[in-house]
Amino acid sequence: MHPETLAVVLAGGLARRMGGGDKPLRHLAGRPLLDHVLGRLRPQAAAVILNANGDPARFAAWGLPVVGDGLPDHPGPLAGILAALDWAATQRPDLPWVASVPGDSPLIPNDLVARLHQARAAAGVPLACARSAGQTHPPIGLWPVALREDLRAALQGGERKIDRWTARHGIAWADWPADPIDPFFNANAPEDLAEAERLLAQPGLAHAPG
Repeated sequence: MHPETLAVVLAGGLARRMGGGDKPLRHLAGRPLLDHVLGRLRPQAAAVILNANGDPARFAAWGLPVVGDGLPDHPGPLAGILAALDWAATQRPDLPWVASVPGDSPLIPNDLVARLHQARAAAGVPLACARSAGQTHPPIGLWPVALREDLRAALQGGERKIDRWTARHGIAWADWPADPIDPFFNANAPEDLAEAERLLAQPGLAHAPG
């Protein structure tokens, strides 16, 4: 566990390719996707929250704080990251960092948060994101609470691209291989759930706690 980090599961999107609804509540190998994500994420951070819009009661079974976007019209993952930064600032001021993970990524590495911190510190920059086999995964990243007002101003100014905002501050990349399994595989469409179940069954994959 990284003692200075709040983790947020990003679930504020509209899930159009999945047919709408809440992707993290879709079932994978007999359990909601959210169970798989949390099983891997919870041991890595001091606390975990969920970024989701609408009635938070549908996530009550997980006992997590549910934080909605502070901006209207579903402006994308940056809004969810800002919501988490604001929550950390007001509810957990002892946690100066937020690590974000999409709610449809059930295979995230068990050392994700630690390696994001290592990459950031080694590069001497304030931000870090994940990369596998050269492909970047901007929503899977580490964000300092100290940049929340800068991010708010960018969003209010119409910025929606994570890469453009992070480039202004300096970003490090934490690298993982994608062979035999990409740890950042995400279930965007119904057929991806079947592929994720196949991947979970692969020998050698470190399973999350149940």
